[in-house]
Amino acid sequence: MRDLIWLIIVILIIGWLVGFFGFGESVGYLIHVLLVLAIIGILYRLAVGRRP
Repeated sequence: MRDLIWLIIVILIIGWLVGFFGFGESVGYLIHVLLVLAIIGILYRLAVGRRP
């Protein structure tokens, strides 16, 4: 499950980068929504951490 969360985070960040540099303003706020989702995923992963 942990690897799946990291995979989703990486895909969202890569999608944000491609959208931001590839399409710029034409895509609009969708790019920023992807970035926010990636940040939420990272924060969730840090909050959950490792459970014994």
